[in-house]
Amino acid sequence: MKNTASFEELQQLATSLGASDVAVKMTEEIEIDEKLVNFCKDPRCENYGLSPGCPPHVGGPETFRQMLKERSHVLIVRIVVPSAVLFSEERRELMAFLHELVATLELTAIKKGYPKARAFAGGSCKDLFCFDEADCNVLSGGGCRNPKRSRPSMSGFGVNVAHLLKICGWESNLKPEQEGGEPRSWIAGIVLLG
Repeated sequence: MKNTASFEELQQLATSLGASDVAVKMTEEIEIDEKLVNFCKDPRCENYGLSPGCPPHVGGPETFRQMLKERSHVLIVRIVVPSAVLFSEERRELMAFLHELVATLELTAIKKGYPKARAFAGGSCKDLFCFDEADCNVLSGGGCRNPKRSRPSMSGFGVNVAHLLKICGWESNLKPEQEGGEPRSWIAGIVLLG
């Protein structure tokens, strides 16, 4: 097992890269909910089946449970933003940033002695990085166009993100920072460490 100094280094890196909140928890604290995967299918997500990081191309909850057994800790990151950003033209750029953030943390964790580090984020990589391409290169039999940037979606594995926030002690319903301030929301990602 790694010492907490390694976790602290990863947490500091996450914050320096732009995470609003960072926590490290034991993997057994992660809650998997089979029903969450169904939301990808019904109502059908517009990105369903378009990338290898989304259903039906991921192993789902059972595969994720196996990954959890092989790892000891999870690094959880949250980025707090004005709610309006999630419904604006900036949304794609923000979600791509989340993928890049957890990808960087994953690659750093591997270099620091966590060979089984594996990152996940919200959103479909096809929508974020290859939206102007006709199809996903991986699903067409080629290599990923963005292997150092994109990561699989947490939804397709049944990761209960609301529960992640709860175990971290983070509010899921954010209030404006000040009276009359903008409503705020968040996006999250994880890196399994082992």
